[in-house]
Amino acid sequence: MFYPFLRPLLFRLEPETAHELALGAIARTPPALLRFLSSSGERFPEAIRRFGLEFSNPVGLAAGFDKNGVAAPSLAALGFGFIELGTVTRQAQEGNPRPRIFRLPRDRALINRAGFNNDGAAALASRLARARPSCVVGINIGKSRVVPLEEATEDYLASLEIVHPHADYIAVNVSSPNTPGLRALQQADLLAALLEALQERNRQLSQARPKPLLVKIAPDLGDEDLAMIVSVVQRVGIAGIIATNTTTRRDLLVRTPRETLAAIGEGGLSGAPLKALSNSVIAKIHLLTRGAVPVIGVGGIFNAEDAWDKISAGASLVQVYTGLVYEGIGIVRRINRGLVEIMRREGFRSLDQAVGCRASEWSAFRACDHGQVN
Repeated sequence: MFYPFLRPLLFRLEPETAHELALGAIARTPPALLRFLSSSGERFPEAIRRFGLEFSNPVGLAAGFDKNGVAAPSLAALGFGFIELGTVTRQAQEGNPRPRIFRLPRDRALINRAGFNNDGAAALASRLARARPSCVVGINIGKSRVVPLEEATEDYLASLEIVHPHADYIAVNVSSPNTPGLRALQQADLLAALLEALQERNRQLSQARPKPLLVKIAPDLGDEDLAMIVSVVQRVGIAGIIATNTTTRRDLLVRTPRETLAAIGEGGLSGAPLKALSNSVIAKIHLLTRGAVPVIGVGGIFNAEDAWDKISAGASLVQVYTGLVYEGIGIVRRINRGLVEIMRREGFRSLDQAVGCRASEWSAFRACDHGQVN
């Protein structure tokens, strides 16, 4: 409602400064007022069950928006069905030098090379112990920058043990392009060893049944690599896949001047240009697993139609980040309301019926394509 007037003021600020101010303002606003401002009182018409958890609606907040859980209860009040905090690492770390976040408004996109800046897994666990959000909470864990790749498993295990009591599910980030060497963990042998160790420790820490473990993957994988990851996920018993992280590609940007991109340099691209690429990855996972592995779809969601495309490609849940930056806190209500209207229009009685209904179409997107399935 008010965000179209506020956004120009925020966009005059350096992006990370604007983000810190906005997150701080959300953290200090009473949840009841946030529910009123975002009109988040209405509930999705059906409860949604995924990997043993119940979600009030399918729209979640992606990792990276609140890495340290400083605004977690307030963010839940915006109407999200779930929020994913982090990425956190075992050790607190500053991340890459600033500036490290860049807006590309012509393409409705962001580039970031933050580098897992966070207060550490223990600090997040402490905050959640004091104030837990009123929705499903995921915690995204990554590798500490100073830890060599050959010691990554122990580093992830330490983070898992710290956050385990406070998470409804835990996401394993092996796909950020901003930590040197991290994406090597998507190789078959390294990924299998890491996920097997995490799953075993997860079983040991769980009194009843293990917490759902998910793995977050890159959008830049070839078909063979994607099939390998799916095979590892199914063999190890990983509960789901988050598709996708940011991309290192720049050819998907069609409006931002080349000289602007050259000045920005490295980093992961998110937002509207990522939409079709991530949809294709989602669809391929859905087809490879025949829908047996739930997918959280993320990348380029700005409205209900974008979310619907993710669901029709094969996503069981969706997440927003860049869309929240550009559209404001009312995006959650608008997506949920719009999804209900689209389901009625398309003749689906439940969200489950719609998952993957256009997977074959979306899987046809190729790396050289710039367009989208219509």
